[in-house]
Amino acid sequence: MTYKHKNYTYRNILILIFLGSLTSFSLPPYNYFFFNFVTFPALFLLLSLKRNTKYLTFFYGWIFGFSYFLCSLYWIVESLTFEEQFKKFIPLAIFLVPAFLGLFYGIATLVMFFLRLKRDISSLLLFVIIFGFIEYIRASILTGFPWNLFVYSISNLKNILQVLSFTGTYSLNLLIITLYLLPAIFFFKINKKSKKLYFSIVIIFLISFFYLSYSKISFNNSFVEKKLDLQIKIVSPNFSLQRYFKEQDPTKRIIDLINLSNPKKNEKTIFIYPEGILSSIYLNDLNKYEFLFKDYFSEKHQLIIGINSQDGLKIFNSLILVDNKLKIKNKYDKNYLVPFGEFLPLENLLSKFGLKKITQGYQSFSSSNERKVIVSNEIKILPLICYEIIYSGKLNTKNENYDIILNISEDGWFGNSIGPHQHFVHSIFRSIEERKTLIRSSNNGISAIIDPIDGVLKKIDSTSTGVISLNTLKIYDKSFFSIYGNKIFFYLLVFYISLFLILKRKDL
Repeated sequence: MTYKHKNYTYRNILILIFLGSLTSFSLPPYNYFFFNFVTFPALFLLLSLKRNTKYLTFFYGWIFGFSYFLCSLYWIVESLTFEEQFKKFIPLAIFLVPAFLGLFYGIATLVMFFLRLKRDISSLLLFVIIFGFIEYIRASILTGFPWNLFVYSISNLKNILQVLSFTGTYSLNLLIITLYLLPAIFFFKINKKSKKLYFSIVIIFLISFFYLSYSKISFNNSFVEKKLDLQIKIVSPNFSLQRYFKEQDPTKRIIDLINLSNPKKNEKTIFIYPEGILSSIYLNDLNKYEFLFKDYFSEKHQLIIGINSQDGLKIFNSLILVDNKLKIKNKYDKNYLVPFGEFLPLENLLSKFGLKKITQGYQSFSSSNERKVIVSNEIKILPLICYEIIYSGKLNTKNENYDIILNISEDGWFGNSIGPHQHFVHSIFRSIEERKTLIRSSNNGISAIIDPIDGVLKKIDSTSTGVISLNTLKIYDKSFFSIYGNKIFFYLLVFYISLFLILKRKDL
């Protein structure tokens, strides 16, 4: 490598670090999506340079991904600050997580190298196909991590998000990557006639995008409005996460919850509390505190509580539905667990080195393999605990009919960072995809009532304490996506591949 070529390579690496970092600011809570109309074309143009080697192309993709994830997921290390034994891993974690996720983009760009990426329309489609597919793989492989997909950059464009009820997240991700890449066409070496045609297409697409972003989009939004004969109260207590490590007796915590809930004995109510809100006890011990609940709640009340439970040698992150005497009406155990947070991968090996899961205790949680609808006062509720909300197309695995999506969460692990905002956005996407009202009760996170058409109806910010209530429910027809799921993504992918092959054959 000549001195001149070496300087040229270093310059490109610095540019890619900048592009990856800038792209991260297109995500919530910033949502500067217009940055991507610069960063994506610039990435495409750098990858299409003829002097690139396969190793350099892989590294270009990796360094872009590393920078992107470093800036958008730095908050992950917040979860390592609560126990002294984890603090030494902070420098390692802040490097390893983005370094691993960056590999997906490195693989994507390496595939592009072998398929001869050029500055033409077919190569632009190739870029979209490979990046769209690698994002799906990232969201699915091992436990899957569909966090900070590029499509989340448009999460504040409420109107255009209605497309989700038809396409789902991965299909819209493919379309958004296509849109962001369009300005690259301005740099193609093509004849004047083709240039005018391509420029016209780009301008039409961009104008259409911005028009649709601020116009009402409708996909058969018919609904039946149901006046409930009860209140659903979502409680956001904003308790400190230190309770996981210091609290021995939950009595004061329970009294604080009761005072915040302000139950009226003659009002029929469902109270919803966040994930793991009674962190110092297991479900088996809850009956010891029956006297507190019985004194303040009546037979007209039901409670949904996030609590840990035990079955033999296994422990679960659970959600329970109980009456005022704490009699269990229904119980759901979490299906999708957070790697390292709730379970330690390769636990038999890594535990020998003194490692454990980040949350309280040494034993890993076990996962359930069933998610069933729970019924409270004839309202059918699909339960999701924390992280489970991020999996598009994997909510209603048994294809049951239900009225509401319920997500309970403990977002204190993210600290006072951008993490709770990113987590919350998934709830908005799932509500629109499934065309269901979603209620979210989060401690140290955003609690909200979300309508799939009208958006966020009520909200409690992550740093606030409060209660919001719902007494009217809109029941919508099933969405197209809720019927066909992520098959739609693969149909769209096949269409893109077919279009790519046609353009490639015509040398366009």
